[in-house]
Amino acid sequence: MRAHVQEIVFDCAAPAALVRFWAGLLGGEPVDRSADWSYVDPPEFVRIAFQRVPEGKAAKNRLHLDLEVPDPALAAKEVLPLGAVAVGGLVTDEQGSFQVMRDPEGNEFCFVTG
Repeated sequence: MRAHVQEIVFDCAAPAALVRFWAGLLGGEPVDRSADWSYVDPPEFVRIAFQRVPEGKAAKNRLHLDLEVPDPALAAKEVLPLGAVAVGGLVTDEQGSFQVMRDPEGNEFCFVTG
């Protein structure tokens, strides 16, 4: 048996707000299915969904998205107005560059090259 990824789901406190951040970042129209569930279908990517949970984020994500961009430093600056936060500085090595980021609820993601 082979499985197919239908969607990636983030647990969160405010689905409607978080889906708008990710739609602004990746494209697509945010959809609020209910007060507890929102999603976006970014172009050329799997659906990303957000479900309300009672507990807050307590630790670093065990899974995060690496988003390829031409310039991680510039991408980081461009998403700050959406509510993202840069974590540390730009890291560059022989494989390329990356910038660790957090969305408005603290979920980590990276802008990467290479």
